[in-house]
This record gives sequence, C-alpha cells and structure tokens, in this order.
Amino acid sequence: MKNTLKVLVLALLGGLVAAVSSGCATVKVQPWERAAFTDYSMRPDRDPLATMSGEHTYFSRESATGGRGVGGSGCGCN
Repeated sequence: MKNTLKVLVLALLGGLVAAVSSGCATVKVQPWERAAFTDYSMRPDRDPLATMSGEHTYFSRESATGGRGVGGSGCGCN
C-alpha cells in the first residue's frame, strides 16, 4: 500500500512539474515589450574591456586570429 501511494505522489508531482515547465515555452513577446531587448544593457558588447578580454581568451584558446565569422580553426585548412 505504501509503494502505491509513493508512486502516485511521484506521478502527480512529475505531472505538475511538466505542466508548469511547459507553460514557459508558449510565452510570446508582445510588440510593445520588444523595446526592452533594444536597451543598451541588453547588448553583449556594452563593456569594451570585457569584450576584448573574452575575444583574447577565445582566440588564444582557438589559436586563431581575425573575426568570429572567419571559417576554420587557425590551422590553415581553409
């Protein structure tokens, strides 16, 4: 009897978690809310020092130079 109750509680809890987490995927941004995404604080390059540091780390790790859109990994294959 205890195992049946435990399984039932776990099934209900799992269903509740699935129902709550699936609701997040259906949220749509309204046109008047899109201005928040164009705010300066939402830009990934708003801090020049952090951008330069991140790019230095990226290019040092990848052994490549140039922009991020450049193909290849710095081995000279392309």
